Amino acid sequence: MSKILLVEDDELNRDMLSRRLIRKNYTVILAVNGLEGVDKAASELPDLILMDMNMPEMDGLEAVRLIKKNPATADIPVIILSAHAMPSYVAKAKNILNCGDDYDTKPVDMERLLDKIEALLGK
Repeated sequence: MSKILLVEDDELNRDMLSRRLIRKNYTVILAVNGLEGVDKAASELPDLILMDMNMPEMDGLEAVRLIKKNPATADIPVIILSAHAMPSYVAKAKNILNCGDDYDTKPVDMERLLDKIEALLGK
């Protein structure tokens, strides 16, 4: 069973996404801000990270930069989740990701997100 770290500060989004992922047989680890997400990425070594962009303590872009900078977590695929769909913002976000990582917009289309998750996990 693949382990997904969900980094999301909004309780409703966190609850909805985690329940749907659990129903699809993923193990879900939760973090409520970027700082906690960086720590849990290093301690839990998930198979994939879903990272919200706008959060307190540390935003998602900075958290992803730190995760990709750490040799222990650099190869963990990340899907950035954001309400920002403007091409310039998407390009900025993708610029810090490894070529295999992805970006998805909110509100989340669960089937599209699951397709991206499965592609990154090689399923």
